[in-house]
Amino acid sequence: MSLTDAQKEEIAQLRGIETPTRRATVPALEEILYEPLPLLDHGFVRVVDYMGDDSAVVQAARVSYGKGTKKVSEDRGLIRYLMRHRHTTPFEMCEIKYHVKMPIFVARQWIRHRTANVNEYSARYSILDKEFYIPGPDALAPQSKQNHQGRAEGEPLTGEEAHKVLTLLREDAERCYANYEWMLNEEQDPSRRGLARELARMNLTMNCYTQWYWKIDLHNLLHFLSLRADGHAQYEIRVYAEAMLETVKRWVPLTHEAFSDYRMGGVHLSRGGLDIVRRLLAGEAVTQENSALSPREWRELMASLGREG
Repeated sequence: MSLTDAQKEEIAQLRGIETPTRRATVPALEEILYEPLPLLDHGFVRVVDYMGDDSAVVQAARVSYGKGTKKVSEDRGLIRYLMRHRHTTPFEMCEIKYHVKMPIFVARQWIRHRTANVNEYSARYSILDKEFYIPGPDALAPQSKQNHQGRAEGEPLTGEEAHKVLTLLREDAERCYANYEWMLNEEQDPSRRGLARELARMNLTMNCYTQWYWKIDLHNLLHFLSLRADGHAQYEIRVYAEAMLETVKRWVPLTHEAFSDYRMGGVHLSRGGLDIVRRLLAGEAVTQENSALSPREWRELMASLGREG
């Protein structure tokens, strides 16, 4: 993980400030507020601000004032009910803001989630750092034959082939960045004019790092995490989602528990899938051929039930 001296100084200053407030604060999240959580080789995610907590979700659902005499067990039950029945509006009452540093190709996946407020580091105004994401050997895998948008699991490239891939990634990134610097001509050769930053940046590779501030409400954050912290998500974005999931656990533990049980650890069944489960419980011998499900639907259903397809 790489932080600039200015960022380190800013973090130290912010963590040294204590502000009395009547707003809800969460001690477990305050412990890591502003602190970068290192990810990949140069990336990080850090919480820089938040609003609300579990009680804000409950308050919105009950449209009440303050906590009153309610018990934590009652709040837990209500939050689990809201999550179970997909009553999402109360979760929108909480917000959180992250500062994220990630490879550009990860950012381009991430931006598909259009429910957040985003402000990205601008290479029109500033010069990108000389930092590139180079995967570890275990992350180098061929294209999956089943999943047309992902890599084959458990089959990493090895030997000379892996070495060649890593060499190409590193050398291409370094060469393109050197050309980027030459085109910019920042304090290099006073006898020639440099190319505008907004044009020079187009020569950079997708494994260069970018940064942004990303603010989102809790409901939409949970939707993002349900997709990107899932085992089917690309590894490079999944590690960010998993780190953010841990911040959610600190921030809203009751919501995190319900989310883990009903969304991350649960299964959504189609009408046909539910019919199959009922038939299996009745002792019927159900096969893919007599299930009315496609082979892929059948495999997914059996996998979710812990049965062989």
